[in-house]
Amino acid sequence: MAILEVLKFPDSRLRLKGAPVLSVNAEMKQLAEDMLETMYSFKGIGLAAIQVNRQVRLLVTDTRPREGGRYKPEEQTELERAVVQPLVLFNPEIIKKEGKTTYDEGCLSVPTYYETVDRFDYVEVKALDIDGKEILIKTDGLLAICIQHEIDHLDGKLFIDRLSPIKSARIKSKIKKHGYPDPSHPESEEDLDEAEADEEREEHRL
Repeated sequence: MAILEVLKFPDSRLRLKGAPVLSVNAEMKQLAEDMLETMYSFKGIGLAAIQVNRQVRLLVTDTRPREGGRYKPEEQTELERAVVQPLVLFNPEIIKKEGKTTYDEGCLSVPTYYETVDRFDYVEVKALDIDGKEILIKTDGLLAICIQHEIDHLDGKLFIDRLSPIKSARIKSKIKKHGYPDPSHPESEEDLDEAEADEEREEHRL
């Protein structure tokens, strides 16, 4: 397995769309394994192929609670616990969505930024698994949010695109002008507080 480079906004390659996977062959399986390794190395809970400069419809997730993380076992829903993770989904397609929820999302491609995003509360997702077999995932909770976030990536969309136009434009302009802050070298007490908050949330980056 290998640790892949994760593209960061404003890299234009993040705006490309993933092509359908025609065959879950050895190359695609290896990509999925490398993506999982990359996701875990950056303490993420989801990763889409577009984020590692592979223009195919593939995403991986693992939203299970981790030691030291802020997502606790008791917060998992019954539907989430019923899904075996990590998940590898080729050609994921949401075929049913219900309800509304919000979540303070972060992203490996937009590091250090967290914003509240509106999502569907429940989704049913059709996809191919690591063996190329068709599966149907029915879930809610953090897993449903994560899957929606990663499918957005496969369509060239980032979570900051889902904010209000003013807030989205402000964040994008700030990143383009100043880049990303280094949380390990805060410049002020306010930056220090934000760095500590980011550390608590770092296991929820998608």
